[in-house]
Amino acid sequence: MNTAKHYINGQWITSVDGQNNLGPSINPATSEVAAHFAHGTVHEAQAAVAAASKAFENPGWTRNPRLRAQVLLDFASKLEARREEIADWLVTLNGKLRREALGEIGAGISELRYYAGLARNLAGHVLEIEPGCYSSMEREAAGVCAIILPWNAPVTLLVRSLAPALAAGCTVVIKPAHQTALVNNMVLECITEDQRVPKGVINSVIESGSEVAEYLCRAPELEVLSFTGSSGVGKVIAQSTAPTLKRLSLELGGKAPAVVFADANLAATVPGVVTGAMVMAGQQCTAIARVLVQDSVYQGFCKQLSEALKAVQVGPGHKPESQMGCLIDMRNRDRIDGLLDTAAATQNLILRGRIPGGDLSKGAFIEPSLVAVEDLACDFVQKELFGPLLVIERFHSEDEAVERANATRYGLAASVWTSDATKFRRVATRLRSGTVWSNTHNRLFAEAETGGFRDSGYGRLHGVEGLNDFLQTKHYYFETK
Repeated sequence: MNTAKHYINGQWITSVDGQNNLGPSINPATSEVAAHFAHGTVHEAQAAVAAASKAFENPGWTRNPRLRAQVLLDFASKLEARREEIADWLVTLNGKLRREALGEIGAGISELRYYAGLARNLAGHVLEIEPGCYSSMEREAAGVCAIILPWNAPVTLLVRSLAPALAAGCTVVIKPAHQTALVNNMVLECITEDQRVPKGVINSVIESGSEVAEYLCRAPELEVLSFTGSSGVGKVIAQSTAPTLKRLSLELGGKAPAVVFADANLAATVPGVVTGAMVMAGQQCTAIARVLVQDSVYQGFCKQLSEALKAVQVGPGHKPESQMGCLIDMRNRDRIDGLLDTAAATQNLILRGRIPGGDLSKGAFIEPSLVAVEDLACDFVQKELFGPLLVIERFHSEDEAVERANATRYGLAASVWTSDATKFRRVATRLRSGTVWSNTHNRLFAEAETGGFRDSGYGRLHGVEGLNDFLQTKHYYFETK
């Protein structure tokens, strides 16, 4: 039986007291049980935090950047060697396309190698305050860190927090999503088998509820908490961690607009928007959720986009002909179907995606949909829908495009589609989004920081700033006179 276990103080266990409290991991494409996971409680969380706290006192880890760099490089190589196997399980437990799974793992490998390089460059600086008086500013690990993960991209989202945390010299407690916990286990095996990593540096506790997460928020031993998930949960975490003044890195929800001007290359823009919107069946916080189209090309673009979405072939992620996989579970499939009922009654539902028949009806499949909306205050504009349901809106002027794009509390990502590079830069400067792409969408790199404005969170992931979240500066003063 394939069972995802906790990893605490160097051991894979189902519980700290020997109990086997297991839950099912469902294949969302078939609704069949594909694996199992161990249910964690506050007892496992306490053991993990204690192990991480003890390990942080080990200077052989926290003060050995060359060791940490080599560990991360070897981690990347082992992950690359298991890429095909992990991709198969990612498709099975998440429902995404296999090419999406392979791309995600490839991004994780790149991230590990990037932070391996940065691990050897944790440089500070020295100031001579006055003759013979010096201040040395040195960078050191922030402490014990918690990483709380969602299910939609479990490899990338794990590595993009774990890699900088380890590069900095921190120790970690990970709480993976129970739906994809086995995938997280397989990734962690690529480093936990490394005998150079002291026991307790890496710990992982699985749960399907919130008891473990709530404990991690309260635990005074933890200095940093990195969370990826919804804005609502992120706000609860911010409130829960306030008494212990944890440093937070929150990548939260998104409502990414794609702003399409009349001078855009529409032949390239339509497929670009479909790709940017339907990635992971729309279950990505940076995916295009709204398409804002200039009115002079609105009708033609709307027709082309509707036809392109209708042509998307929905199917199991392991089949090469599939162009979009399923949602994470039947509940979310039915939630999207219910939103389409609302759209049909209250908005202009241009294309209604159907739940397929036959074998696909047993899984969480639903076809892409397109809804035309005018009212900026409606839920289809203001709320994160997290599925293959795309909103299209009309604008007249550049000012109106910016006003509409900025009309939500979300500010994670956006894209501008135009043949005028000056216009792109002008509009991008005015958009309240952490990332703005030109004539493309969802281009993310280990070297380039990403993060949100407003309700999309704070802190940055990737890049040097992603490492800074796990470091602190210490001031040493000394005299030579």
